[in-house]
Amino acid sequence: MPNHEIYMHRCLELAKLGHGTVSPNPMVGALVVHKDKIIGEGWHRKYGEAHAEPNAIADVFNRHVNAADLLKESTVYVTLEPCSHHGKTPPCADLLIKHGPKQVVIACRDPFEQVNGRGIAKLRAAGIEVIEGVLEEEAKFINRRFFTRVQQQRPYVILKWAETANGYFAPKISSQRWITGFAAQVLNHRWRSEEDAVLVGANTALIDNPQLNVRHWFGRNPKRIVIDKELSLPSHLHLFDQQVETLVFNAIKTDWQSNLKFIALEHFDWYLPQNVLYQLHLMDVQSIIIEGGVKTLKLFIEAGLWDEARVFRGRDYWEDGLDAPRLQAIPQLVENIGNDSLTVYFNK
Repeated sequence: MPNHEIYMHRCLELAKLGHGTVSPNPMVGALVVHKDKIIGEGWHRKYGEAHAEPNAIADVFNRHVNAADLLKESTVYVTLEPCSHHGKTPPCADLLIKHGPKQVVIACRDPFEQVNGRGIAKLRAAGIEVIEGVLEEEAKFINRRFFTRVQQQRPYVILKWAETANGYFAPKISSQRWITGFAAQVLNHRWRSEEDAVLVGANTALIDNPQLNVRHWFGRNPKRIVIDKELSLPSHLHLFDQQVETLVFNAIKTDWQSNLKFIALEHFDWYLPQNVLYQLHLMDVQSIIIEGGVKTLKLFIEAGLWDEARVFRGRDYWEDGLDAPRLQAIPQLVENIGNDSLTVYFNK
């Protein structure tokens, strides 16, 4: 009996290679196994390009002259149910049926309405044995952004902030003061490269003048988002340099100026977090990091609209300052990042 979990673990490792490049699609990995030997691997590399299954099958053909015969005697492992509809690429279920593997092992079903169960039904109707639920929870976790977008019609929300050893977020006066070291900055820039967007409030934009890019890491810059009700921020800030697509949620105007997009929200003070997330969902933003300030973070916390929180804690003690947000959640991970500590929470 093959150990399906061993092969699915490898599929999950492959899927993660698409982090930051496939959104709003899910991350997917696939293997082709013949007589307990991996003969082909693939993952979804970039949005709009081939999915994991065709990449794995292409890998078999690149490696083996008798690929067609091997495929008919093989088991295909895939972290997400093969798609059954025409999108930017043809249905992966049809491709598998064409090559006729004897078995397909799937971690979890695709929650997308046009797929959910239909890819599996297609495979079974073609006489291919399908096994479901191998490392299902692990597969859902790596695609928690995708599942949130499909099932809740909003982006996956990550809160991020730094606080002192005694729980202060920032000075009481309007000034910038670093709490964490360079290692935490690098990690934060890596996180930005993995998500679709990063959001700050107007006060943070004015005081810190952040670039909100990935200059300390490799990868693409996320969309930048600022909440500025009265459009009070000066135009010389980094946010308005047109280098990256930037959204300004406000109460005054809707106007698109190249990479700078002003979006007016009706009834701005009512259900602001919900309205912001809904607009981002319509724009295919699948995940967002909210980096501050305190007022903005608390808006989303009080609305219950957060999924994950990443909190750095420095070593310094301040005599006074603005209190950092507090979460009614149990820490799930604590680790050291340079001289600082990182605590991760999930909103259950």
